[in-house]
Amino acid sequence: MRIIVMAGTSDAVHIINHLAKHEDIEVIATTTTKYGGDLAVSAGADEIIVGRLGVHEIADLISVNKIDLLVDATHPFASEASINAVKAAHNSRIKYIRYERPSIKIPKNENVFEVSSFHEAGTKALKFINENPNAKMMYLAGVTTLRQITEIIKPELTVARILPMVYSINKCLEIGIPSQNIIAMQGTFSKEFNKALMKEYATCVIITKESGESGGTPSKISAAVELKIPIILVKRPTIPELEKEIIFSDMDNLLKSVVDQTNI
Repeated sequence: MRIIVMAGTSDAVHIINHLAKHEDIEVIATTTTKYGGDLAVSAGADEIIVGRLGVHEIADLISVNKIDLLVDATHPFASEASINAVKAAHNSRIKYIRYERPSIKIPKNENVFEVSSFHEAGTKALKFINENPNAKMMYLAGVTTLRQITEIIKPELTVARILPMVYSINKCLEIGIPSQNIIAMQGTFSKEFNKALMKEYATCVIITKESGESGGTPSKISAAVELKIPIILVKRPTIPELEKEIIFSDMDNLLKSVVDQTNI
């Protein structure tokens, strides 16, 4: 069985690692970055495709490689990638399965604010910055959406924690983030470590997104709550195209379903 895993997340690494152990499964992984591709290779992918793929590119990939199944394990906020994957799978008449990492329960606290967009997050954060002229906003939501925030909040007042990749660092510098405000780190971090960073950078407000437990969201929220720092949480986008699709939020169930299909 030949499977495309749309990767780039820790969830995808786990899926690829499990599927690669089965001799009758061949995995082609797609990622938007070389870093994601390297992770997919280390997990056991037979082939990787790096770059942003539209509907036609995914459909061509399915056709050329005689793909039987597409597993979408992209980030909850990568809505365009999921929409393209659904359309390509339908056009190619193959099965589409989505792994959606579980949402977390957002604590009820006066310093936790949920918003529906990054523009709304930036606008809300600006109010706290105006009340604290010597403090900074800490951005923990990835470099892709950073420009939307710095169009509202001055780059010099923004501290961005990003992946330690040349692309991400260059993106921050292009936007105007001062080098001393760039924190290049990989991984999810403990509450205590997050608290130390928030205090070190004189943070008056935090922006992050609801990336689930595997995205480190709970420890970010816990750190902010303990320090009584407002944290603005961008909610996951709603993707109507996924309403009728097969979606798993339990990793074991997804893996069982995929493996069972190879035995049909």
